[in-house]
Amino acid sequence: MIEVRREIRPVWPFRLPGAGGMDGVARRRGGVLERLLHVDDEPVVLRAAQPSADRVVIGARGARADVCEEAIARLRRAFGVDESLAPFYERFRDDPLIGPSVRMRPHLRGARRPEPFEALAWAICEQLIEYERAAEIERRIVGRLGRRAVGWDGETVLRDLPSAATLAATAPALLQSFDLSAARALALVRVAREVATGRVDLHASDHERAWARLRKIRGVGSWTIAVLALHGQGRHDVLPAGDLAYMKLVGRAQAGGRPSARATEEEVLAYFEPYEGWTGLAGLHALGVRATGGAASLRFAAAA
Repeated sequence: MIEVRREIRPVWPFRLPGAGGMDGVARRRGGVLERLLHVDDEPVVLRAAQPSADRVVIGARGARADVCEEAIARLRRAFGVDESLAPFYERFRDDPLIGPSVRMRPHLRGARRPEPFEALAWAICEQLIEYERAAEIERRIVGRLGRRAVGWDGETVLRDLPSAATLAATAPALLQSFDLSAARALALVRVAREVATGRVDLHASDHERAWARLRKIRGVGSWTIAVLALHGQGRHDVLPAGDLAYMKLVGRAQAGGRPSARATEEEVLAYFEPYEGWTGLAGLHALGVRATGGAASLRFAAAA
């Protein structure tokens, strides 16, 4: 095995993700994040740590140096560690809704997956159900169909998502046995086939072309594409407006804070128009403001 280690100096305030996620793929122990990642079916074990605010260290172990380098590059993109959010900060730090959150948490970034297909596959699993239930389905998929390798310590078994090719060849009935609905099981298989055959390239710079092809698959709508864009392709300008959290947020703003109010997807998009180019990131800050009961009331009052 070859080991590659890279030390990174973040160009903007950065914090290493605090948890590995509920799908059981990434783990964080003692301040170190570890996960298994495959690059063209080559397994790489990655470890990331942040010894200080201005220093991030990522290590990779694999059979080839070039594959380790690519795996590190993908994790760096997922973290956003090389990305400056200064334009967003300068534009919105005094915004009446999200300004307090922007000033308090300049490091905030949306959780990204190092492989875009992960975000797409899990978006299908998470459609219209509680996240905890969806995470259980995802753990079952990883446990039964996922790829495995021994971790950095030589003992712990790490798991990665199944490849698109594996899911493409999986019977929808098996996915249903994991509690995935029949419609979503079929959608997941069809999406995986598009990716596995290369008809959809999630790594290409022309994201819209891939989105248009995916939208032709029954069961893939605007919310699924938005989750892929924001959490799989790093698009800060895309907001999953059909998410219930945003429908509640905007609905309450429009109804003067009435808890039961719900907005439509179109109303959510209209509400976030002032943040054009950054709607995805602005939405995360807005949800954070609501959770803490902060300055969101300013916007509620304005909309009432």
